[in-house]
Amino acid sequence: QVQLVESGGGLVEAGGSLRLSCAASGRNFGSARMGWFRQAPGKEREFVAAITWSGGITYYVDSVKGRFTISRDNAKNTVYLQMNSLKPEDTAVYYCAANYRSPGNYDYWGQADYRSSGKYDYWGQGTQVTVSS
Repeated sequence: QVQLVESGGGLVEAGGSLRLSCAASGRNFGSARMGWFRQAPGKEREFVAAITWSGGITYYVDSVKGRFTISRDNAKNTVYLQMNSLKPEDTAVYYCAANYRSPGNYDYWGQADYRSSGKYDYWGQGTQVTVSS
């Protein structure tokens, strides 16, 4: 049973920083592609950032490039989202998501796959991030 548990959300002033964490359990974390998505009130869930199994490649939505950094620690089964220079428009519920590679299956994911919420099999419960102006 895979579980993803986010933490680190909260209320911060514009220009501030937060670091979100997502702790995974239940399967080999080293075989998981990981992503962060967010959903603001009245809007659809959108891609924020993603990272490959090894952490060697990362992807970001244009609106957060240069401000957010996704990283992972496979020894701690955790993926992080460091968010700097936060803006009111970053206010949303942030979700982490995982896609686990089956043993022996090295299927290729392109950038579009990492950005697609439908490609992920497991989701956390979400953590609220509120940025005040």
